[in-house]
Amino acid sequence: MPEPALSPPEDVPPEPTFDVLPLAADVRRAIDSMGYSHPTPVQRAVYESASEGRSLVVQARTGTGKTTAFGLPIVDRIVRTSTKAVQALILCPTRELALQVSREIEQIARFRGTQVVAIYGGASMTRQIEGLQAGAQIVVGTPGRVLDHLRQRTLDPSGVRVLVLDEADEMLSMGFAKELNAILETLPKNRQGLFFSATIPADIERLAHNHLKNPELITLSSDQVGALEVAHYVYVMRGPDKIGQLVQIIEVEDPESAIVFCNTRDETQRVAESLKARGFDADWLNGDLPQSDRERVMSATREGRLRFLVATDVAARGIDISHLTHVINYDFPETAEQYVHRTGRTGRAGRTGTAIAIVGPKDIGNLYLLRLTYKIRPIERQLPSAGELKTRGEMDLVQLFVDAFASRPVHPDDTSLARRLLTHDDVERIVAGLLRDHLGALGRDAATEAAEARRARNPPPVMRVAAETPIAAGPGRDDVTIPSSRAAQPIASPGSSSQPPIERERDETPTGFLQLFVNIGKREGVRTSDFQKLLADSGVADKDIGSIRIRDRMTFVPVRKEMFDRAVAALTGQVFAGRTVVASLARERR
Repeated sequence: MPEPALSPPEDVPPEPTFDVLPLAADVRRAIDSMGYSHPTPVQRAVYESASEGRSLVVQARTGTGKTTAFGLPIVDRIVRTSTKAVQALILCPTRELALQVSREIEQIARFRGTQVVAIYGGASMTRQIEGLQAGAQIVVGTPGRVLDHLRQRTLDPSGVRVLVLDEADEMLSMGFAKELNAILETLPKNRQGLFFSATIPADIERLAHNHLKNPELITLSSDQVGALEVAHYVYVMRGPDKIGQLVQIIEVEDPESAIVFCNTRDETQRVAESLKARGFDADWLNGDLPQSDRERVMSATREGRLRFLVATDVAARGIDISHLTHVINYDFPETAEQYVHRTGRTGRAGRTGTAIAIVGPKDIGNLYLLRLTYKIRPIERQLPSAGELKTRGEMDLVQLFVDAFASRPVHPDDTSLARRLLTHDDVERIVAGLLRDHLGALGRDAATEAAEARRARNPPPVMRVAAETPIAAGPGRDDVTIPSSRAAQPIASPGSSSQPPIERERDETPTGFLQLFVNIGKREGVRTSDFQKLLADSGVADKDIGSIRIRDRMTFVPVRKEMFDRAVAALTGQVFAGRTVVASLARERR
């Protein structure tokens, strides 16, 4: 059969560069050094109004580049470096997110010298006070600790020109309304406010009405909040064995990486232990976990060493887990807003994402409310049949053969014989006999071994790209890490060992090459030859291309640095299996 060809690109206007924003030279230099090339819609929509001092309420889902959206006008236009006093206060719901935001702002201001300090609970007050006394001009913090500093008069709010609420709806849902109102009462009345929220419930509207002067509403996501980018499914429970049904769903769905949400702390540990007992790579995270264990689990999640993270809503807030391909609601969320926040952790930056929920009789009301409130209508799926589970086992065995022969050299005579055999009328009987002989010769239960290998596998590894300066979060990501995409994470200095690189993956990028990320893979039926042909047509020769690795939903193509821009132009905008191709620099995940 002829190989599938990529359809010609449609007439799509070129994506704007940062030239559309009138940034100062030093800020533009910082943006370029961070690996940013195109501002996201929220960054374009916010910059002018925020720079002119107007108050805004911005509805944009997590992962759309919000940190840079408010960071650019704050650093570029609002904060005066000549004034050694706090001029910008940014509030975040969790300390992890506060740290991530502060590192991102530091990178934007790296050539300007603006002083940024993060203040949050669980850290030394003394060190935070020293940072404030040293002339911090931007403070990023959590509501409780910021209020502590205000009450102790170690944080002077009189010079605050702008207040940012990041993830405003999350802060209110976590019970910070009292602290937020107390903080707002201490700030100058004429200060600017920038409220960012994935949803705009009534309490956010009240907060804006009471504390902002003539705020503008900017909506960059409809009420579905990115739901169209995620495939939603529900499985109706059949019987009392909920964990057994979860395992069946995972067997058939076979997610590369997933977060499994539970509504209670006890349930997270029980579900994670049950998954591990069945051979899956899983761990749990909740508020009862000691800090050292929490850091261990978070580190494994960040570095792609954990396939299934089982967590509560509170425990999952503020950590970088949006590289996940699936969100699984083991317990259906109690509110529609919770569902939106949970499922918003997948399906970002043009990638496909899948949200799965297990629904019992008591969840029907909440499911109806979700449909009514956000127009999200999950498709009902049935628990896998015996035939589907048998197909899953056969696919495991196929993968066993693929892995076994992937690196073995093949003699041309054997290839020729194989092609001739495939045209024979009795090919199925002959191949079946060869398979049985091979499987019998293994002397063990190959089907069980193949299934165990699938269950225990880690998520696809993350591409590491060397750079002269630290690569920070790319546009479109502010509190997450995503393989080969954008992330707003603590920026490690050159030589830092806080998060060691994955040497095996870094070695796969030849010297003088850059790793190109493409958002299509095996699911679209793409083949190595498709990429080679498109690149060759644009003048990128075989010698300029490294070993192409096709994953389930993505592909990585090492390309010689000098030819990188040409390769991006050659692939971006093509259409394959109905999906528009997006090619970009594969970014380091932190």
